[in-house]
Amino acid sequence: MENIKAYVQEHKDRFINELIELLKIPSVSADTAYSHDVFETADAVKASLEKAGCDFVEICDTPGYPIVYGEKIIDPALPTVLVYGHYDVQPPDPIELWTSPPFEPVIKKTEIHPEGAIFARGSCDDKGQMYMHVKALEYMVQSNTLPCNVKFMIEGEEEIGSKSLSWFVERNQEKLKNDVILISDTGMISNQQPSITTGLRGLSYVEVEVTGPNRDLHSGLYGGAVANPINVLAKMIASLHDENNHITIPGFYDNVAELSLEERAEMAKAPFNLENYKKALDLNDVYGEKGYVTNERNSIRPTLDVNGIWGGYTGEGAKTVIASKAFAKISMRLVPNQDWEQITELFTKHFTSLAPAGVTVKVKPHHGGQGYVTPIDSIGYKAANMAYTETFGVPAIPVRSGGSIPIVALFEKELKSKTILMGFGLDSDAIHSPNEHFGIFNYLKGIETIPLFYKYFVELSK
Repeated sequence: MENIKAYVQEHKDRFINELIELLKIPSVSADTAYSHDVFETADAVKASLEKAGCDFVEICDTPGYPIVYGEKIIDPALPTVLVYGHYDVQPPDPIELWTSPPFEPVIKKTEIHPEGAIFARGSCDDKGQMYMHVKALEYMVQSNTLPCNVKFMIEGEEEIGSKSLSWFVERNQEKLKNDVILISDTGMISNQQPSITTGLRGLSYVEVEVTGPNRDLHSGLYGGAVANPINVLAKMIASLHDENNHITIPGFYDNVAELSLEERAEMAKAPFNLENYKKALDLNDVYGEKGYVTNERNSIRPTLDVNGIWGGYTGEGAKTVIASKAFAKISMRLVPNQDWEQITELFTKHFTSLAPAGVTVKVKPHHGGQGYVTPIDSIGYKAANMAYTETFGVPAIPVRSGGSIPIVALFEKELKSKTILMGFGLDSDAIHSPNEHFGIFNYLKGIETIPLFYKYFVELSK
């Protein structure tokens, strides 16, 4: 362990500077205006894997953005770890809320990160966490301590639903053959208490459109005489939850697995301070489904949230119109056993049925994925826990995440592999939000911890 610590300290500045250069490229997959930058980032990832010690690296074309594949096979008889990550990032909007430009990385000290954090879009999700694995490989190659084979699969469409990944995985099962999949695209409880994500929620994401008159109308001449799509949409959305914040879509909860009181008690052992939680978000109270506490609402329970809503005139000043159309984007986070395609169908049927006379409704599915639970008695989980215990001095706590990584269920289906989620980010890192950042401590601690996972995984596999 001392060797890796010394190596990280010796190369600390270089590791940070390399990540900063990667973060300068605005690889926003959701906006075609950044298409050139996404391809440029793929080239940069390829170069970094080659420099770190992969014997073979290629940029693989897909129907969308390319996947960077790399490998170092030292002995086919040894176990193989497949590292997954993504090089695309979320759009930076709203730009005006950033305290520094999103693609001009800067290091700032914060209360949680007194040693500094890198502020930039993608710093934590997922360039910083993906790059930890590249630098961990560099250390193992340079120190001749790589104990097994390693493969990398770094994609450029995670933030838009990994549209081309299933296409790639289905066609490259032999290339991607492995004994365990390792992902760092999650977080941990704190810099003092590591955790391993053992459960992920699934996702169904849709866009809805409500149409009334064939054009925008004068609200004085037509108000009260025709259905207003914005008013109608607001009522339809409001009806999707009841007074207990229970989702009202018929059949929505049919396959939701209720955790036992014992399991809920185990979850409650994770450190959590409700007052600090509210303070960090500037809230006077929390909100959610009746009968569940905050850490259950955002992990083991399904949700439905409006992610965006628009229509009519939103510019400066007044324009008295009844809009022809109103729109909303809606995401449903799902728990294991809920099939995202079935939930999308249930939503579509129910939402369409809510429309009153005078409007028409369209529901456009975007993307989705299944939930996932990984067993804590697996070799991969045990190896990760041993690695965290050695670097942090305390065992990791298993937690279920409220987030979704749909490709994890895909990997199990297609590659028959279990996935270990070794995240080093924090809830406060503002991923998907303005001022996203990743702690220097977390970045370097990840580079220290990952080689130990390889060590213990190989030892436990014997």
